[in-house]
Amino acid sequence: MPGGVKMIIKCSFSVPLKEIGDYNRRARSLPPLPNYIVKRGPYIDENKGAANQITTVYEFEKTLLSEAWKTISKHLDVFRAVRGFTLSAQVMDREREPQKAQIRA
Repeated sequence: MPGGVKMIIKCSFSVPLKEIGDYNRRARSLPPLPNYIVKRGPYIDENKGAANQITTVYEFEKTLLSEAWKTISKHLDVFRAVRGFTLSAQVMDREREPQKAQIRA
């Protein structure tokens, strides 16, 4: 990903344990995301009782926010059919200081 201001969409899902098989089948059927979106996760917290808590983070250039949001939303729509599935999403700026490289001549 080239330099510039990054955006992050952090998605938190809840999937009932009895429906995790359906979730997994649907997750395996997803097409790959475009190269401009970096996906981190899913991270699964299995210690929340009757449901698995799943967090996935998507990172992309701020200039691509609208396009990325539409793409990620379509990607996640497949899970709406999973009984008991819930989703929340946070959109955040992620400003990074440029990394300084020392080059020896």
